[in-house]
Amino acid sequence: MNSENTKTHTSEENGPSQNGLFSRFLATVEWLGNLLPHPVTLFALLSVGIVILSGILGYFDLAVADPRPEGAKGRDADGMIEVISLMSEEGLQRIVTGLVTNFTGFAPLGTVLVALLGVSVAEHSGLLSALMRGLVMNASNRVVTFAVVFAGIVSNTASELGYVVLIPLAAMIFHSLGRHPLAGLAAAFAGVSAGYSANILLGTVDPLLSGITEAAAHMIDPDYTVGPEVNWYFMIISTFVIACLGALVTEKVVEPRLGKFDESDASVELEAQSMEAPTDKERSGMKWAGISFALVCGVLALTVVPESGILRNPETGEVADSPFLDGIVAFIFITFAIPGFVYGRVAGTMKNDKDVIDAMSKSMGAMGLYITLVFFAAQFVAFFKWTNLGTVLAVKGAALLQAAGLDGPAVFLLFIMMCGVVNLSLGSASAQWAVTAPIFVPMLMLIGYAPEVIQAAYRIGDSVTNVIAPMMSYFGLILAMAARYKKDLGMGTLIAMMLPYSMVFIVGWTLLFYVWVFVLGMPVGPGAATYYQP
Repeated sequence: MNSENTKTHTSEENGPSQNGLFSRFLATVEWLGNLLPHPVTLFALLSVGIVILSGILGYFDLAVADPRPEGAKGRDADGMIEVISLMSEEGLQRIVTGLVTNFTGFAPLGTVLVALLGVSVAEHSGLLSALMRGLVMNASNRVVTFAVVFAGIVSNTASELGYVVLIPLAAMIFHSLGRHPLAGLAAAFAGVSAGYSANILLGTVDPLLSGITEAAAHMIDPDYTVGPEVNWYFMIISTFVIACLGALVTEKVVEPRLGKFDESDASVELEAQSMEAPTDKERSGMKWAGISFALVCGVLALTVVPESGILRNPETGEVADSPFLDGIVAFIFITFAIPGFVYGRVAGTMKNDKDVIDAMSKSMGAMGLYITLVFFAAQFVAFFKWTNLGTVLAVKGAALLQAAGLDGPAVFLLFIMMCGVVNLSLGSASAQWAVTAPIFVPMLMLIGYAPEVIQAAYRIGDSVTNVIAPMMSYFGLILAMAARYKKDLGMGTLIAMMLPYSMVFIVGWTLLFYVWVFVLGMPVGPGAATYYQP
């Protein structure tokens, strides 16, 4: 016992110094992040800034040559793209008259809310919680680490459910197995947060990001469409790669560094904690929910599998660009709502339509901040598009990249790293993409890459640094959870524990991206192109 404790203490003493260069860097990032205003205020300020900047640049008649071919939709006869000033009579009229329609017409708003209505039924009925507990607790000791990370990734479909349910549950599972509970917490946190963009199912974030990507792509190609499913293939393969990498880091790096768990370090009476496997009634509910899910999928398959399927593309007969893919949000709603209600009826958590409505209402009630954020984000996106600033910056940036010889696949390495750094201070995936997509989507389109591939690369950088970002919305919650098992645990300890995941994930995930897209030539999703062709 003494030798184990000695080994643990030695490992901790030889670990990263809290006063080292990296820790000082993180402290600087945290300080800079704390200087940023609330995301809502940030978008409001950015919107005002766009108006002022457009007035200044419009006064100096800033313009660039339009790279689109003659006759292309939206191309001016003189072949130039000018910055349009909003600090004018016409600009003020456009702002005032477009304020409401900017908000209601913002693509991610409706799609996210509709998808969430279905997910909320499965969540509040207890189906998602029971599925995760069943997945983790039925795993053998040898695969429990992989199962925890995998369950964390899959839980992303249900938004905050992984943070609130799976992460504390994973700590209890590891503790019950005689392993360090913080290792379980770290594994689940890595899956839920650093693996945020991997999944085997489409979730609410997919229509959210694709809507922003499509709006940014319209700066170059007004007819370009980006569906929620465009990264699905890459997400599926990423799920298994990230789960394997997360399990490897947990067992080879994090758990050995933590050493043997000392009960006296806990800040709570751990004996009072309990972990329950799914009950017989819950198992029965999951069985019938699975049957209903299979039936729903079977019905949907009849609409797309046969060549005469009514939801195939009516002109080409293909699944690509079909009503099925265009209406994928509706199917997300159905495939969560129906099994969720079936589970609730069997398990006794839902009795009638009132319970379903209550579940939807609770989820909608929690979306107040998101809706407020979307209002100001929508104004920023609209102003950015109206002024042509995004297109001008894209043309200038593309020319700079081409002049520097950075127009090959290597450009994505810099792009992914940049997204990861920005994510340290602007943790919201939608907020960050709303700001950066209008610049980088057109820029990378102009050097030949499709928006679908650009979005897939963004999602890597946006995910991997979540676990070391103090500004991430759930970071404080995870810190509080971890403090239950180590009463003197601070932010530096949590960041040091999670840093290996970020390092391994960004290397492994980026390598997977290059191999999948540029070596194997595989599409990142159904009907998704790798290269943009006007």
